[in-house]
Amino acid sequence: MTNATPPQGNPGDIINWPMLKVRYRTDKDAVAALLPPGIEPGDDATVYLTFYNFPVLNEPEYGFVMTASANFDGVDGEYALGYVIDQEDAIYTSREHWGQPKYLGATTYFRMLDHVEAKVVHAGYTFAQFSGNVASTDEPGEVFETNEWWIKVARAVTMMPGEYDYPPHVVRVRAKYRTAFRQTLAGELVLRESPHDPLAQRLPMREQLDAYLWTPEFLEREITVAGPLDAQAFTPFAHTIGGSRFPLG
Repeated sequence: MTNATPPQGNPGDIINWPMLKVRYRTDKDAVAALLPPGIEPGDDATVYLTFYNFPVLNEPEYGFVMTASANFDGVDGEYALGYVIDQEDAIYTSREHWGQPKYLGATTYFRMLDHVEAKVVHAGYTFAQFSGNVASTDEPGEVFETNEWWIKVARAVTMMPGEYDYPPHVVRVRAKYRTAFRQTLAGELVLRESPHDPLAQRLPMREQLDAYLWTPEFLEREITVAGPLDAQAFTPFAHTIGGSRFPLG
């Protein structure tokens, strides 16, 4: 039994949509292969996926976030591999301003009574999908902090390998939350191979850890430059698949 109170609001108001969070374990070597030198894989080799609908520019933004456990300069966090969103206006400024790896795709995410469905489609491929049901309502959690790593970089207009107009820097997104409401889901994540979003190929699922609906209380968020990376060592990671951080090839 829990005393947790669900969020209240106007019917149909998008501001109270919970995030659908799914975690799974992959291989540490697979995570390491995607990280540029200077960023290290986390010990737990966890992949974090988030399906969401959140107001951006005062309208719904449906999105899908892919991160993997990683640390930089001794700080544990998550390395962002891609943000698949349906708002084109928010893509290019986010990547140029902060290095946030956003690109255009279509996310479907809805709840009907206690049933939850979500999928993400890009370039004709449905590469991630979840289906499940609410199993329990959890107690509100304690305050916790997260760190997410983005890469801000601009290669040289000369097109010379290893030269940059802005050399690669790690951007730290430090955030603090409290869980306002959470419901555990019983369901299954399915990953499918895609040449454009190689989540299933590059980070194969070994074990699904959990899935839940999460309504956070946003307490703090700070975006700063955490430090540089070795520009020459970063060269193979500069050429990515579209706007993601999946290396090409």
